[in-house]
Formats: sequence, structure tokens, C-alpha cells
Amino acid sequence: MNGRAMEGDGRSAAKLELETFLPYRLNVLASIVSQGLSGIYAKRYGIGVPEWRVMATLGQFGAMTAKDIGGHSHMHKTKVSRAVAILEKRQMVQRRANRQDLREAFLSLTDAGRAVYDDLVPVALTFAADLTEGLSRSERAELEALLAKLMKRGLTLLSEHAAGLGDEG
Repeated sequence: MNGRAMEGDGRSAAKLELETFLPYRLNVLASIVSQGLSGIYAKRYGIGVPEWRVMATLGQFGAMTAKDIGGHSHMHKTKVSRAVAILEKRQMVQRRANRQDLREAFLSLTDAGRAVYDDLVPVALTFAADLTEGLSRSERAELEALLAKLMKRGLTLLSEHAAGLGDEG
């Protein structure tokens, strides 16, 4: 029985309350925050979350491959590819062939893309500051530390489950 109470029909009596289930709460919070911020850049520049993530990654790191952008931003390669295509069409991103590997290209912001990025960074930083406005300095530091721990643990679990180590039943 794995330590779970069973009902008469063999089903587990354990119940999942979404309001207290950490993965659900983190997902809802991420969705709320993403919707709030994406509303700003959608209204100003007509770009969505994937496009902004590509631009933010390129703005932070400079030229990168689509694969590297996906790895850094945790976006699936098809989502990155679609976002890059939209940004290229809008002349915010440009590509340059990788001479070492012609199957991939280096992507970077154009001058127009850099202008959008430079305009949106202060807005994004203000949004993040507003989000934590009710927290003390020590609470913000604790939140940062806890998020880092959860990210590390989440990546470990993801890796274990991908390798089949987390499957026990």
C-alpha cells in the first residue's frame, strides 16, 4: 500500500489540494507575473513572452545560437525557432552563419531590437521591484536563496526523472 490509506474500491484516500500544492502555486504565480509583464511589452511592441525571452537572452549575452537560447531560457526549440522567425521578420534579430558548424547560426539583436530591449529593461526591472515591494530586504534575500535552492532541486529532479531514476512505480 506504500503507506497510503486505501478506500474500499482500491483508490488512494489521499487528496491533493491545489491551493497548498507547491508546484501548482508556483505555476499560478509565474502565470500571473508573466501575464502582468507580457501585457506591457505586448502593448508597447506587439511581442509575446517567447519573443521577449529571446530578446532578453540576447540582450544579456550577445550573440548566441538558438539552441543556447533555448537552454538558457528553458524554452523548447520549436518555440525559440518561432520567436526568432517573428523577430527576424520584424527586423529585431539577425542571424550570422557559424563558420565552425554551418548547421547553426549566431543570433543577435539588430539596432532596432537593441532599442526595444533598452527601452523594456527598466520597465521589467521596475515591475520586478514592484512585485517584491512589500518584502523587507532580508525577506527578498531569503526569497532569492529559496528560489535558488528550489531551482537547483527542480533541475536535479528533472534530470533524475529524465534518466528514469525517479520512476519507482
